[in-house]
Amino acid sequence: MQIAILTFDGFNELDSFIAAGILNRMRPQGWKASITCPADEVISMNGVTVRAEQPLEFAATADAVLFGSGIKTREIAQDAGLLARLRLDPARQLIGAQCSGTLLLAKLGLLGTAPACTDLTTRPWVVEAGVRVLDQPFFADGNIATAGGCLASQYLAAWILLRGAGVQAMRDALHYVAPVGQKEEYVTRAERAVAPYGADAMTA
Repeated sequence: MQIAILTFDGFNELDSFIAAGILNRMRPQGWKASITCPADEVISMNGVTVRAEQPLEFAATADAVLFGSGIKTREIAQDAGLLARLRLDPARQLIGAQCSGTLLLAKLGLLGTAPACTDLTTRPWVVEAGVRVLDQPFFADGNIATAGGCLASQYLAAWILLRGAGVQAMRDALHYVAPVGQKEEYVTRAERAVAPYGADAMTA
């Protein structure tokens, strides 16, 4: 499975790197989560410069796409030229967003009438875009998922693992990264959050 981790200028490192780290536990099975950017380099909200592994157009061919958040998301949401480069198809792709990334899903018309999750700061903007915001960390409607809170990136990764590789692969990847002494607790919590949305699993 090829996964695009959409990462823009001003990005939140936790969103991009946690999801990429968890999903790339599946590299021996042929998976690859790639930092996917609109330019050769992007700079995070804390000044970390990252080189793109894939251009933004890679998202059109990826099996799954994750939108991270960042301090410039509202600007990006109004950049018609940049958004036009994102040609996504929820009929064949898993598409997820975290925090302010949910605003980009709304602007792209991918949420439809479904509710969504986001962080507390972004919530007013997502509501303004006509989306009902849920007070929970994760929600999915078909092939579209949203999460709220920086550390909810683990739930987006878990959902993709569940849909793409099944329950045991999800548990194994999460167990590896979870804190020692709390592994079962972490895996159980993540599974509880995403399991209701894992029906009709895709083939890895």
